[in-house]
Amino acid sequence: MATIAQWIEGARPRTLPTAVSPVLAGTGAAIGAGVVAPGRAVLALIVAVALVVGVNFANDYSDGIRGTDDERVGPLRLVGSKAAEPAAVRTIAIVVLSIAGLAGLTLVSLSRQWWLIAVGALCIAGAWFYTGGKRPYGYSGLGEVAVFVFFGPIGVLGTVLTQSGPPGPLAIVTAVGVGMVTCAVLVANNLRDIPTDTVVGKRTLAVVLGDTDTRRLYVALVTVPLLLSLLAGLRSWPMLLGLLTLPLVVMLAREVLSGASGRKLIRVLSQTGILLLAWSVLTGIGLALGQVA
Repeated sequence: MATIAQWIEGARPRTLPTAVSPVLAGTGAAIGAGVVAPGRAVLALIVAVALVVGVNFANDYSDGIRGTDDERVGPLRLVGSKAAEPAAVRTIAIVVLSIAGLAGLTLVSLSRQWWLIAVGALCIAGAWFYTGGKRPYGYSGLGEVAVFVFFGPIGVLGTVLTQSGPPGPLAIVTAVGVGMVTCAVLVANNLRDIPTDTVVGKRTLAVVLGDTDTRRLYVALVTVPLLLSLLAGLRSWPMLLGLLTLPLVVMLAREVLSGASGRKLIRVLSQTGILLLAWSVLTGIGLALGQVA
């Protein structure tokens, strides 16, 4: 039976920046539009965190029963390591995703954006079928596309919509940047797992592209958001705050291009999460300050 510490590790807390970042950026855009709605922001945060934790447990379950997590370099997997029974992990995944659904329904009822119910259902389905079902899309090189859509446009713009209404151009640019850096988190993870994923037939985008091109993709994903900050800054100077992450981007790009592998990429993965959070916070502040710029 898994310990509490193992269950916490199985939730993959290092991935939580991917949940928090879209909400912070979107809330900054809402404040910049003149709306302060802390209750709705908290609900959006609950939805995002529950979805990320839920998808982590769902992936643990689905990968574990397939045997694709039996040999790993990265953090603990509950099912793959035999620390927890598959049924228990599946149940926890369903419970957490249900929490996301309930919080989402509450948020929709407050915002009156009823069509977002369909978007929420799509998010939950995306979380489960990433590695679940007979044909998981995460095994077909589509993981990065889904991550971009769910954490970029849906995560950021959904937060804006439920707080202040239709997003403006700067919020849309921010959504693209958040989506790209979140993709970089997944790319770093899959770059590390190319050898083991290849053996078990898991065709992630990293497996399809190969080691060299995956490293180039990673660098592009962490660099382009800086260009977006620069372009957005031409319209509203506080958006230039995102450029403060340049030193971290340079450090990570050098690490990845130098051939970091194995456990070194675990550090890159963690630091990419920090980059995502930092760029989102700084850009969110820039959006919030847009009124006085």
